[in-house]
Amino acid sequence: MSPVTRVVLAEDEVLLREGMIGLLTRFDFAVVAAVGSAPELLAAVDAHEPDLVVTDIRMPPQHRDDGLRAAVTARAARPHLAVVVLSQHVQAGYAAALLDSGDRRRVGYLLKDRVADVAEFAATLRRVTDGGTAIDPDVVRHLLHRPRDPLAALSAREREVLMLLAEGHSNAAIAARLHVTEAAIGKHVGNILAKLDLPPSDDTNRRVLAVLTYLRTGPAR
Repeated sequence: MSPVTRVVLAEDEVLLREGMIGLLTRFDFAVVAAVGSAPELLAAVDAHEPDLVVTDIRMPPQHRDDGLRAAVTARAARPHLAVVVLSQHVQAGYAAALLDSGDRRRVGYLLKDRVADVAEFAATLRRVTDGGTAIDPDVVRHLLHRPRDPLAALSAREREVLMLLAEGHSNAAIAARLHVTEAAIGKHVGNILAKLDLPPSDDTNRRVLAVLTYLRTGPAR
């Protein structure tokens, strides 16, 4: 039996917070603390040493990016802490800050209104906790369209594959979506890594993170 994933949840809206507690408990996560502000989030992480933090970006006391900044601070002290942030809007700069934190793994940036399947959401949390990444497709598109374009050498198909990789899909899943063979996707991935001057790897999560790290350079549009 897999060990229980211990979660600190940070959400200032009481009804949403209670709903999230119920959802997480339903999918066998252990919510060790549920808080409503960024300072409480940091205190809860210190007190409980969770496996995963799920937090809204906008939190008290300033109701700006307090939740995100608290998560980044927590990861500075605990590089392997998994963090999934939830947002109402696409903010590529926020995503970049999160991706730059900790060990640059175990991070997720999801848009609240695009979470339509609770089972899929729970699976995403587990994937992040296990070392993966989960970035909303709209955020990926913002990261891919930056003024400094390191992707100029990529073909249209390679850009499409890169976007799907960055969203966290496996080679097999991309092949199914694009109606091509998995071997063809493997070749595209190899070409992408070579053109971006990134070392090849069999670890999909590491390839995704390497690509996103490269794309984070320069200001977002």
